[in-house]
Amino acid sequence: MDPSPLAGTVNDLHVSTSAEPRDSPPELIGSSPAIVRVRELIRRVAAVDGGVLFVAEPGTGVESVARALHALARGSAAPFVPVDCSADAIDEMLLGVPDGTVTSDLEHVSPSSRLVAARGGTLFLANIGELPASAQARLARIARDGEARVAGDAVPMRLRIVASAVPGIDADVQERRFRSDLYRRVTTSRIDLPPLRMRADDVPAIAVRLLDDRCASDHLASRTFTHASLALLGAVSWPGNLTELRDVIDRVVSSTSGAAATIHVEHVLPALQLDRAPVSFVPSGTLREARQRFERDYIAAVLQHHGWRMADAAQTLGIQRPNLYRKARQLGIPLVRASE
Repeated sequence: MDPSPLAGTVNDLHVSTSAEPRDSPPELIGSSPAIVRVRELIRRVAAVDGGVLFVAEPGTGVESVARALHALARGSAAPFVPVDCSADAIDEMLLGVPDGTVTSDLEHVSPSSRLVAARGGTLFLANIGELPASAQARLARIARDGEARVAGDAVPMRLRIVASAVPGIDADVQERRFRSDLYRRVTTSRIDLPPLRMRADDVPAIAVRLLDDRCASDHLASRTFTHASLALLGAVSWPGNLTELRDVIDRVVSSTSGAAATIHVEHVLPALQLDRAPVSFVPSGTLREARQRFERDYIAAVLQHHGWRMADAAQTLGIQRPNLYRKARQLGIPLVRASE
């Protein structure tokens, strides 16, 4: 697959260091070279038509970034229609049940489908790698034709498809788990969003924004971090990315309800949950066996946390759902929730 002129990672760009707009979402604030380049690429992509693929780790907050792109490209009045491709009955939700008309000229979609609702605006397909093969084929045909049959009439599908995927999407395309023709339609432009660990200098500014947003939404008096508490937040690797940081801020706010307006290190440490007693360790077995035990226990714990919903567990683990099924079978993890 040849990259498109606007495709590539943020490291491929030479851009200015202008500050982010005041209305930027928390995911896009900061002054690190990585996020400055992402903001510049979003401005460039917004000026042209075509599909956009955001590739990012779970917890990066892609939908907020996609909304920012939509606002720049289409304006707030145009529809922004988000669809989670890992949801149940996604074919019916996204495209509708075909009406059974025998015709081969255009794909048939339902007037109540999310695709039709997005006409004139942006259709955001979260976790597009989870889209079933049948929906991939129908959507690829519509993207190719630029129109579809709605209630029997040929209707132009003038909309922009913006999608998100985890970094494994490239392997899915190469191994034919995801259609290459749909991938090309979606990736007229591609933006790889950096995880928080690659932009540690931005964490304090993001934490301040999240704190302000939480206080405003809960109608609380404003609060401030000390420099030491912000330095502590900036030193964390944040494997759960912005979702994990937001959860910590929420715990800080909840635990300091009615307390002083200044948040100190002693308020942040319990929210980080770093003060757990260490677990005693007794070595047993080979490294391979230990790794398999860890993977089995961790994957089982994630599945249990998500009520054995495979799509949600796969997103947390940062792998594709078919890979999770295969890994679970290899490790002997039952895929049906045991009765209480």
